[in-house]
Amino acid sequence: MSSTASALTRSKRLALGLLLLVTVAFVASHFLAQTLAVQCLRAVAEAAMVGALADWFAVSALFRRIPIPWVQRHTAIIPRNKDRIGDNLAVFVRDRFLDPVSLVALLRRHDAAQALADWLGAPGNSQLLGRQLARLALAGLELVQDRQVERLLAQALRAVLAQVDFSRALATGLQALTQDGRHQAVLDDVLRRISAVLQQTDTQHLVAEAIVQWLKREHPLKEKLLPTDWLGDKGAELAAQALESLLHDIAHNPQHRMREAFDGALQRLIVRLQQDPDYARRGEQFRHYVLHDEKLATYLRDVWRRMRQRLEADLADPHSHIARKLAGMGRGLSQALAQDAALRASMNTRLEAWAQALAPEVSEFIARHIRETVQRWDAQELSALVEQHMGKDLQFIRINGTLVGGTIGLLLFGLGQLAQWWSAG
Repeated sequence: MSSTASALTRSKRLALGLLLLVTVAFVASHFLAQTLAVQCLRAVAEAAMVGALADWFAVSALFRRIPIPWVQRHTAIIPRNKDRIGDNLAVFVRDRFLDPVSLVALLRRHDAAQALADWLGAPGNSQLLGRQLARLALAGLELVQDRQVERLLAQALRAVLAQVDFSRALATGLQALTQDGRHQAVLDDVLRRISAVLQQTDTQHLVAEAIVQWLKREHPLKEKLLPTDWLGDKGAELAAQALESLLHDIAHNPQHRMREAFDGALQRLIVRLQQDPDYARRGEQFRHYVLHDEKLATYLRDVWRRMRQRLEADLADPHSHIARKLAGMGRGLSQALAQDAALRASMNTRLEAWAQALAPEVSEFIARHIRETVQRWDAQELSALVEQHMGKDLQFIRINGTLVGGTIGLLLFGLGQLAQWWSAG
């Protein structure tokens, strides 16, 4: 028997013991000499019995049916009203704990961003976060590894790809990339990288060797007469300088014709992707290839299997590289939040906005869960569960009823005696 059940049993025995005690006293008072003290004892015991029985009925009527005419329909209150109790509890939790105002006030009271920074900054917490996220990722991989789940995901991916218009999707992507001249930033980065490659010694040696090989192949006689190695080195140097000069002009001139040509080519490609039936047909062919080519499917499955195995091996390792990276990200986030008040304010503002936006749906989901869970419970089991956890305190109502009833009986007896003495005097 659990400690809760034992405590309830002891409380019931104490309340019942008091009732039996005052009952015995009431019965015994009829067989004793009717002195003033005995009359007082009878009055106290009688009132205590009334109080004890009334409170026994009140407490017992909460949990079980009491077959007393005219009042039995008002007993077994908890079992008969189980569903209504569940509804009221669900509404109470939804409207008093999970409403947007309460959640936003909770976030503001605890400064969620600062609390997150403090928690992540505490020793060991970032490592704990990394390990727990790694465990979640490993559990997700194990779930995906299930053949039925894997087949379901493959079917869902096929269904999504079957609805995609690849040519128009590519056009939309290019439009997003070219909006506000974003593609020019990409071009600038490409130009810088090409310029860096041209300045490398290995690149110039490769160009020089290509020039020498071209002379040997196209002009074998001149190659024997001319200093080919010198020509190759000089040619590579001149080519690098010419390309470097061109790239410099393009990079520092927003109106350069090469940039305009780049813009024009992208815009023409976008229009063709949107309107040209030939591009639409190619997109359809590509989609058919992705969906139905067995070699591609086998290759992708093999790539995914190897990648998953590597991920699982790393995530299962106590010294997981991914977990360390996640822990490092946690420490970085903690430092950024601790040092940047504007970032904390921004995060708190976003959390409050999310709470306000998500609270209605989340609170309704939790309320529905509470309501349905209570409805599934057996009425008698629920009644027994509530009695087990609250019955101990409720038994003190019976005890107090006995004591208060006896006190009132004593008071009324005393007032009655005073009235008799007054009238006799």
